[in-house]
Amino acid sequence: MTVRFQGTRDYIATDDLRIAVDAAVALERPLLIKGEPGTGKTVLAYEIARAFAAPLITWHIKSTTKAHQGLYEYDAVTRLRDSQLGDPRVADISNYIKRGKLWEAFAAPVRPVLLIDEIDKADIEFPNDLLQELDRMEFYVHETDETIRAEVRPIVVITSNNEKELPDAFLRRCFFHYIRFPDPETMKAIVDAHYPSIQTRLVSEALKVFYEMRETPGLKKKPSTSELLDWLKLLLVEEIDPETLRERNPSKLIPPLHGALLKTEQDVHLFERLAFLTRRETTRPGQ
Repeated sequence: MTVRFQGTRDYIATDDLRIAVDAAVALERPLLIKGEPGTGKTVLAYEIARAFAAPLITWHIKSTTKAHQGLYEYDAVTRLRDSQLGDPRVADISNYIKRGKLWEAFAAPVRPVLLIDEIDKADIEFPNDLLQELDRMEFYVHETDETIRAEVRPIVVITSNNEKELPDAFLRRCFFHYIRFPDPETMKAIVDAHYPSIQTRLVSEALKVFYEMRETPGLKKKPSTSELLDWLKLLLVEEIDPETLRERNPSKLIPPLHGALLKTEQDVHLFERLAFLTRRETTRPGQ
């Protein structure tokens, strides 16, 4: 029987996301995930691994990451040093080859989930350099004259924050899905999954404040799902009453513990200016 992705207890997956995961698995193509920061792109790979009871192999990409590092790295410097010291290990060159994350995934005895996280952080040629390996699920090791083939084809999840455009040839080989920001109903389900005993009134008022903040014109960084969850945790710890969030007092336009939601000085100043303008409008003579 074919196993289908239904989300997990802690990860609320929308219908279109579930369909995208199942389609990528059926097609045996990498699942390319895009979306706003904080929408659960990286966490998705962890939850897919949990849902399929599969081992997870993570490759977090940095600006300095090179494609060959995902295959293997040959440590010629250490081998030269060992040869000078008369170390017998130098006779076997494989002692100086470090397996990369793709090699780990290809050698896994059971189907793993391979996460290539934030692929757009690397050089523009990085995705193209992995085309053949991800397509054929094999690569050649020159130093040992061997071809490494995947024992079982891994489920590949690739995330991108749209920092740079990905090559067309790479996109053609992926199944693409954009995670839309959750609507209030979906967000409530996400909150309930993380805080099952939280007050309904507190969640209701917090969501109103949260979505109003996201819709504020000029906001540099909109608060994300993960930041909402952090904020709710603080509201619970500090025992903030729902009525406090319901207040629309101009002097309290910035919500309590706003540091969990507003992450730039520019955005804090924006809300301070809005509060000042609102106070001025309400105290204007004749009002």
